[in-house]
Amino acid sequence: MLTDIEIAQRAKMLPIEEVAAKLGIERKDLELYGDYKAKIKDELYDRLKDKKDGKLVLVTAINPTPAGEGKTTTTVGLGQAMEKIGKKAVIALREPSLGPVMGIKGGAAGGGYAQVVPMEDINLHFTGDMHAITAANNLLAAALDNHIHQGNSLGIDARRIVWKRCMDMNDRALRQIVVGLGGKNNGFPREDGFNITVASEVMAILCLALDINDLKERLGRIVVAYTYEGRPVTAKDLEVHGAMTLLLKDAIKPNLVQTLENTPCLMHGGPFANIAHGCNSIKATRLALKLADYVITEAGFGADLGAEKFFDIKCRFGNLKPDAVVIVATVRALKYNGGIKKDELAKENVEALERGIVNLEKHVSNIKKFGVPVLVAINHFATDSEAEVALIREKCDQWGVEVAFSQVFAKGGEGGVELAQKLCQVIDREPSHFKPLYALNLSIKEKIETINREIYGGSAVVFTDKALKDIATIESLGFTDLPVCMAKTQYSLSDNPALLGRPEGFTLTVKEVRLSAGAGFVVALTGEIMTMPGLPKVPAANRIDIAEDGTITGLF
Repeated sequence: MLTDIEIAQRAKMLPIEEVAAKLGIERKDLELYGDYKAKIKDELYDRLKDKKDGKLVLVTAINPTPAGEGKTTTTVGLGQAMEKIGKKAVIALREPSLGPVMGIKGGAAGGGYAQVVPMEDINLHFTGDMHAITAANNLLAAALDNHIHQGNSLGIDARRIVWKRCMDMNDRALRQIVVGLGGKNNGFPREDGFNITVASEVMAILCLALDINDLKERLGRIVVAYTYEGRPVTAKDLEVHGAMTLLLKDAIKPNLVQTLENTPCLMHGGPFANIAHGCNSIKATRLALKLADYVITEAGFGADLGAEKFFDIKCRFGNLKPDAVVIVATVRALKYNGGIKKDELAKENVEALERGIVNLEKHVSNIKKFGVPVLVAINHFATDSEAEVALIREKCDQWGVEVAFSQVFAKGGEGGVELAQKLCQVIDREPSHFKPLYALNLSIKEKIETINREIYGGSAVVFTDKALKDIATIESLGFTDLPVCMAKTQYSLSDNPALLGRPEGFTLTVKEVRLSAGAGFVVALTGEIMTMPGLPKVPAANRIDIAEDGTITGLF
């Protein structure tokens, strides 16, 4: 079979103006980035804001495994399938980060015959959004150190600087560094570090901002340090939030691309899902709802991370009301959750499937707690046996949910027709009664405990002394009514990546709680969460190349 990039390079893309025309977007509403990419001007939403919204569908998954679930591939294929059955649909996705592209995880443009194109551009520099976010983040870092160097009139305590620099690449050597060496002219020596760009609060802010004015206000609220008296110092105090907004004036505009079958796709923003909230921008999603009858979007990693944050963070800020949720799983991944090694997953093993399917069951029950109808999508492989398929159908029937078997990787939109048809039936039959999991007036500890109990299935939360001190500081500053963004391993419902299936009765340990005042949430860190990943022993960059004629190879 052809590789993803070979399939993408053979795609018959339409000029982006023709893709836009499918959604009623005129040329005057576009800012072209070559023939097949464009940004959409804000004036379009202003004209459409009173139009009725389409149906919002979230695609999520079980906890990811080495066997792979194909969540983004299913999202893209479902969008293509909706067009196959005559529905006006648009896909809303996150942008890939260069770090995972050059590292091990790969890109975020789907796979097989369910991809977003131009794949090479999307997975590399795209329209420059990542670079703009990096520049805005690092302008703030430079202004902070310069302020101290120039006399420190704000009285910043250099021991309590919380803002880090960032870059869009995996580089473990930059996690913890010392800056300001080399004498008086180079500033004051202090400990510092880098985050990957998608872990920057600037990224989260861009994806949650409603417009350019909201973006500027949120950037101004970023807390970068504390004074000797314990007062927070913000970007607005350093008077650079206006310049940061300027650097992001184009990045805040949603990007328009297309699938292999020319289905329109808005691809915008990309915060990490196990660190930040893991969803594409509110601006792109809200615009998509005005442009199509069905909007197919996704949230990163398993439903315990992506879906929970989509509901409790993104939907709150964007006033979004999802109409249905699709949970993606594979027979192979469910058997992996049942204790089978990766090299044995192709063999029929109904017993292992029955042991592992409890992970899917937990995610189904979790989504129902939010009052949203659920559809299970099994990313179907040729190695799935009839007995294994029958067991999944039986279990879904017991849980009271529909199940569809999808083959979009191999067949594109045609392979997702059953999924698309059942999705429309679920939406028509079951009204959504969406509600967030917790009230914002609960304490930070109570919100974390609620998520652990209701979503993860844990019995208790242990807060370290540092976490308790962090919470006390945050609440003393008046930031009590904020949602919580959990930073947790994606591989387990618990904070221990080795606990597969459906662990219960475990204790979740919160090590640290950070304030993201600009984004508008607090981050609770559990387990070993890296905000700057490292490259593997053999990174993907080793096999990526470009030929003399410009042909790119090795990019998936």
